[in-house]
Order: sequence, then C-alpha cells, then structure tokens
Amino acid sequence: MNRRIVLLVVSAITVWTLISFWRALPVTMQGTGSVSGVVVKLDGGPAAGARVHRQTATSFVTSGADGSFTLGQLVEGQLITVTAWLDGYYIGWQVVTPTVSGVTITIRPYPKGDNEDYAWRSAEDPEEDPRFKCSHCMVAYPEWKAGAHGQSAVNPRFFSMYNGTALTSTTVVSPGYKLDFPGTAGNCATCHAPGAATRKQGAFTADMNDLRTSAEEEGVLCDFCHHIGGVYLNPATGLPYPNAPGVLSYRLYRTFGTDVLFLGPLDDVTRRVSFLPLEKKSQFCAPCHQFSFWGTPIYQSFNEWLQSPYPAQGVECQTCHMPPETVPYFVYPEMGGLIRDPNTLASHLDLGVKDTEFMQKTVAMTVTAQISGDQVNVDVAITNVFAGHHVPTDYPGRNMILVVRASDADGYELTRLSGPVVPDWGGVGSLPDDYAGKPGKGYAKILRDARSGQWPVVSYWKQAFIQSDNRIPAGATDVSHYEFQLRSAIPSAAKDLALGGSVHVEAMLIFRRLFIAQAREKGWNTPDVVMARQEQLITWPQ
Repeated sequence: MNRRIVLLVVSAITVWTLISFWRALPVTMQGTGSVSGVVVKLDGGPAAGARVHRQTATSFVTSGADGSFTLGQLVEGQLITVTAWLDGYYIGWQVVTPTVSGVTITIRPYPKGDNEDYAWRSAEDPEEDPRFKCSHCMVAYPEWKAGAHGQSAVNPRFFSMYNGTALTSTTVVSPGYKLDFPGTAGNCATCHAPGAATRKQGAFTADMNDLRTSAEEEGVLCDFCHHIGGVYLNPATGLPYPNAPGVLSYRLYRTFGTDVLFLGPLDDVTRRVSFLPLEKKSQFCAPCHQFSFWGTPIYQSFNEWLQSPYPAQGVECQTCHMPPETVPYFVYPEMGGLIRDPNTLASHLDLGVKDTEFMQKTVAMTVTAQISGDQVNVDVAITNVFAGHHVPTDYPGRNMILVVRASDADGYELTRLSGPVVPDWGGVGSLPDDYAGKPGKGYAKILRDARSGQWPVVSYWKQAFIQSDNRIPAGATDVSHYEFQLRSAIPSAAKDLALGGSVHVEAMLIFRRLFIAQAREKGWNTPDVVMARQEQLITWPQ
C-alpha cells in the first residue's frame, strides 16, 4: 500500500512538472499580431530608450523619445508578457494578447542608496524568507556552491596560508599571514568573505577566523553579487584603484526597509529585479582579480585580459568561466521558471584550476623532433590558445612545468647536450614528481622576499619583488629548443642497435597550485594536472 502511495505521489509530481514545463514554453512562432504602446516613468514622463520585448525573446525594440514602441510578428490570440527595462529602473511589464494598442508600461526607479545596516541573506539558511532563498529554485545554486566563489570562505588551502598551518591540522607551518601579522585581520575578507568585509566596523577588521553568520560563511554569496550596482575604476587606467581591494571598489545598493532589489543579467525578469549589463563584463570581476601588495602586482588577471586581444573580440571573463547553461531555464520549471535560449543563461560553474578538462583547453603544444648526425634536436612550442590572461595567473604559487624526455628503443634515456632545465622549485629529490634539473622549463611569476632574499615565496602580504616572470600571455607562444646525445650516451653494447632504430620523444606540461616543496610542507594534496602531452617516435634506416 505504501509503495502505491509513493508511486502515485511521484506520478503526480511528474505530471505537474510536465504541465508547468509546457505552460512555461515561450512563443517561438512568428505571426501577424503586434503590440504597441508607451513606456512611462512613475512620474508620468516618457521613458525614452527603454528596451522592450516579449518576455524570453532575444530581440528587442527601443522606445522612442516619447516612450512609444511597437512589437511585431507576434502570434495573435496567445497571452504574452511584454517587458520594459531602463537603466536605473525596475523592469516593468504588461500581460497582453496581440493584436493590441494603447498599452502602457510603467517603470519605477529602484533605490540607489546603500544601507550599511543591511543583513546579508543566506542562500540556504532554513530560517531565511523562502522568497529570497536561492537554493530551492535556482539551477545555478549547486554550481555556485561547488565552485571557488561558493567555497572562498571555507577553502582549507586558503586557511593554511592565512593562519600559517598545515592543510588538515593546526600544526604551525610557515608561511602564513597570521604568523607575520598576528592580531590583525588583513584585507583577505574584502574578496573571500565580502559579507564580513562590509560590516560597519570596516573592511580591514573582518578576520577570516571570525565569520559570524551563515551568509558570511558563504563567501562570495549570491546576495552580494546581485546587489552590486557598479564598479569604481580609475578612468586613466581602466583598473581598480590600488588601495581599494574587493568590496572597496564595488558600489553596493543594499536596500532599506521593505524595499527589495536584485540586479541580474536579464532584462525581462518581473520579480523585484533590474538588469545590470555590467554583470556580463569583465569589469564586474576586476576588484577581486586585480590587486597589488606593497606596490608589487600580484593578482593581475584583469589587466592581463585588458592587454590581450580578447576585449576587442568581445570575449569577457564570463565567456569562459561562466559558459551558457546546458538547460533552457535558470529557475526550475516546476518553480515557475520560463524556457529560454540557453545561450542567454550564464552558468555559475566558475570553471578554473579545479577543472582538468578546462585547464587542458588552455594550451596547445607542438613537438618537433629530428635526427641530426649523432644528436636529436627537439623543439617544443606551447601556445596559450584559450585563456584570456597569462597562464598560470593570479595566485603566485601557481606554476607550470614542462618536462622533455628522449629515449632509445631500449628505453635508455638520452643525455641532454643543451637546452633549459626545470628549476629547483620543480622538485629537488628522487620522487617521481621531482623534476628539477631535467630537460624542460618552469613557468611562473617568481616572488623574492624583500627582507630575506628568499625565493620563490608566496607570502605576498609581506614586501616582495618579482624575481622573474615567464608566464605565457594570451595568444602568445613559448618555444624551447633541446639537443640530446644519440650515441655517446648509449652503452657500447647497444651502439649497434642505435645505428638503426628509433628514438622516443615525449613532452609533458603539468600545472601545480603551489610550488611542490611548500605543498609537501603544508600537506596540500592536490594532484598535478597534465595540461598537455605530446609524443613522437623517430626512426631511421640501418
């Protein structure tokens, strides 16, 4: 009996879901109907330049100087929602049936003040007003929660550097911000925990070990991003001001009293929402991905993008890191979501270093090898084909290592005659992932501590200089050349085999989140990411 009840409930839910899904389907056919009217402001004045369209449609018309508009090619006899958006105003709408004229859509301005007493809303707090919870209806919620933004305030790797501890214990392991500046909070919360950094006490008093609400612990939380109304950038450089990290470079519109406002990437959502084109621009990301410490540029991915070919091509940060959704809705249909073109919906996957496939798309590697006398000549070209910034970027512990090998048919590894070798920070020792001294290269922004002279360091919260920087910019190619000894390095008993045989050449590029010696000390257990691997077998006749 219980099983039958369960089946009936499941069936009812399924039917209701299908009905809701069908009812949410947009009108895709073209017809001969039309809707005309005016868009007016709350004070009765015309709203010139408003974007007007059928809800979920990708095309729109712009209202005239008198607020007038006409939408054509609509299917007659079918109810549609016509929306209107103007910068600084809530989205207005009317439900109509084409053909109709004389429609008036009234739009009202949204509040632009910032309420410092505003209490950030958690996306999943069970006590939160369900009207404002994201977890129960948003497709993007699980994507965000699993991503770097959703984890920014609880990431154990971050805390191992903030507190100067091992990854999974409180054992003191340098480096650590708190080891160098005990009793201070630093500015980490301005990006990692904006809910805490926007307390009235000030951004630099928010200690990452003292997050006080579930909203603060949600890191770069939904409520924060969707209350951003603008970004403060230096008009001379197009960059955030160097003394205003994270939240200090954002213009926030936290509402007062019963006012509710969410700013988002769509111009036709009819629930306490307005459209913010900035959310689709790289400038939206700039305050937390462009910052210097003690005058030394550390997090620079925004400026790297700005100097790349991508801005002219219309490729933004969101293009790659927030690709379109795979489903045609951002609110589940059973919760009232409308069916849309998936290309208009940005996912919150926050693709980055944790995604192997994404990282492997970043670079292309070409290996060219040939025999010349008793030598093997190898050229390795690595091109940054996908990233809109340098690779690797931002956190200065990130590095890439290229390892090049050449061996004969018996597996004997040929001796390098010339060409670069992996630096010591690639791993000194006898473990399989110790590559220092082997043919290849290391790619990283290397910081040198200003006081001790030690390098590489990742304690950029102290004064540090850039010792070297050979990372690969967007669209650029790095080529390295190697020569290996074919005969003299082979034992005499195998020389005859080498006169007619083969040479196996392999190049492998790996990515690491932290220099390996420090990773071992800290207990970071993130595996190497093989970004590219190429092999060639060179044979020649006896």
